Amino acid sequence: MHYLKTIVLYCCVLCASVAPVVSAQTSDNSVALIIRTDDVGMSHSVNLGMQRLVSTGMPVSVSVMFACPWYQEAVEILKQHPNASVGIHLVLNSEWKNYRWGPVAGATAVPSLVDENGFFFPSSEALHQHNPNVAEVETELRAQIDRALRSGVKIDYVDYHMGTAVRYPEFQAVTERLAQEYGLGMSHYFGETEDSPQYSAPPARKMDSLLVLINRMKPGLNMVITHVGIDDAELGALLDMNTDEPLPDMSKNRQGELTALTSSRFAAALKARNVVLLTYRDVIAKEGLKSMRRPVG
Repeated sequence: MHYLKTIVLYCCVLCASVAPVVSAQTSDNSVALIIRTDDVGMSHSVNLGMQRLVSTGMPVSVSVMFACPWYQEAVEILKQHPNASVGIHLVLNSEWKNYRWGPVAGATAVPSLVDENGFFFPSSEALHQHNPNVAEVETELRAQIDRALRSGVKIDYVDYHMGTAVRYPEFQAVTERLAQEYGLGMSHYFGETEDSPQYSAPPARKMDSLLVLINRMKPGLNMVITHVGIDDAELGALLDMNTDEPLPDMSKNRQGELTALTSSRFAAALKARNVVLLTYRDVIAKEGLKSMRRPVG
């Protein structure tokens, strides 16, 4: 049974001239949802949050930051959960005060992407203001993809930490071309309707926000982007320097999302609405990579 029927028009996908499509069409009234959890591999506490989430058995798409020090632990966890769909959370920023990371390719290989200490810049704007070399962007993103493919877990898709790898047209063209070259899906390119109200909700209201999301989802393919973690000293020490929607008390926010996603209330709400949970692996298997279209906006 197909939960998603995309517009089928043959063209060269994943290139700068990709024709945009507003949304996918459904073959029936099914409400499908992708739960994508980001920033995995960033820290031990985030990895433990991801482990708790995938251990529920829910279909989940897990986006790993292969540029971060803890990605190896994330890989070992994911090897124990082969049903999770794994993506590469392409990284061009490092936004936490006192905890920074740099390029997989090495700072000397991509000098326009790093600050004086060899770390990525904390925001998309800061990077762009330093006139990044597009060839170096490709070098770094390719290095992250190669590392991911060598890790031993099956890689299904790519997405974009803080949106930077697709925020600017010249970056987006590189990312699309690399996804095509490596035969990977791209998040947001299957007509998904993204709605993630729980991100900015206070920790105690995360569950309520997810219930609102479930009740207002329309038939077709929906996506919620989540950020999970354990509220502990490690995650609690991080201070966000990103200029896009920084949140205080990040450890409490991520714990709040994890608690809500793994709760019986969330499971019951999905069941009551007859929501079909899909992963990117499922969508790619059903629709194929040629169904991808560059999102509008």
